[in-house]
Amino acid sequence: MEISDLITPATVIPALKVTSKKQALQELSRLSAEITDLDERTVFEILVERERLGTTGVGAGVAIPHGKHAGLDRLYGLFARLEQAVNYDSIDEQPVDLIFLLLAPEAAGADHLKALARVSRKLRDRDTCEKLRGSDSADALYALLTDTTAITAA
Repeated sequence: MEISDLITPATVIPALKVTSKKQALQELSRLSAEITDLDERTVFEILVERERLGTTGVGAGVAIPHGKHAGLDRLYGLFARLEQAVNYDSIDEQPVDLIFLLLAPEAAGADHLKALARVSRKLRDRDTCEKLRGSDSADALYALLTDTTAITAA
């Protein structure tokens, strides 16, 4: 499972303008609804339900909200670089400005976990995150996210 299997340049948002975690999840839900054919409210409820289990703010300014839905036929990803970092209740209490949303079919057990691991590995790399924060075009962000040369074994 490569990140290029999850996102396209069209699902990379270079400057999402939001002021809170809730607004970020709402906007990501709206954008995800357009690519998944799920209802915007349904996506939002999936994400909020997952947040109730524990924050998806993994630290260092990164969040990876994710969830599953029976109506999906494959894994979907969406990446957003926020114009301004927002409080996300992250594990390190730092604001978040890089969000990678992942939606999976209900039965995608191992594939969902592999995708989460791949995204997490990519966004744990400080150099990659610095470059993401310094890029302002969807194509540049997509190229950074899908570059497989920088990934090392977990």
